[in-house]
Amino acid sequence: MARESKKEVIIDGAVGIFAELGYYKTTTARVAKAAGVTQPYVFHFFKNKEELFLAVIDRAMKRLHDTFDGVDAPADQLSETMGDAFMRILETHRDETLMVMQAYVIAEPEIRVHVRRNFAFIHETLTAKYEKAGLPPGEAGAAASQFIGMGLLITLSQVLDLPGIVCFDE
Repeated sequence: MARESKKEVIIDGAVGIFAELGYYKTTTARVAKAAGVTQPYVFHFFKNKEELFLAVIDRAMKRLHDTFDGVDAPADQLSETMGDAFMRILETHRDETLMVMQAYVIAEPEIRVHVRRNFAFIHETLTAKYEKAGLPPGEAGAAASQFIGMGLLITLSQVLDLPGIVCFDE
């Protein structure tokens, strides 16, 4: 198996373990087992668990960014269209998406800074998307913030199995 694809297999295994156990309870030994490799092989690609976690977050954030960046809709339909895209990602990459939307609670300084940068980049992308659709800059930033807030609420409802706390206007 090619080097890059083995690295992706390790990241794939890590997603499920991090999603199930959280950052602090996840071990590289469990990730290795889930990926079907040895623990030293995990360290061949990642110097430690933190670096592995950041790789998982980067892949997930890139998926979100690319999905939102690819949405094209008028201002009055943009949130709904991107919301539909978010729900599809949540269905197809649930563990990955839930990890991203919960990553901000990890207290490790390097992770906190990294996640902050990623969320800021997503916010900037969404703001630019709303501006391109015709919203003035202040409104575009507010719409981007509301969109991210709704994503966090949807994630909360998924994690806690409380679908009733998210209400959509019909």
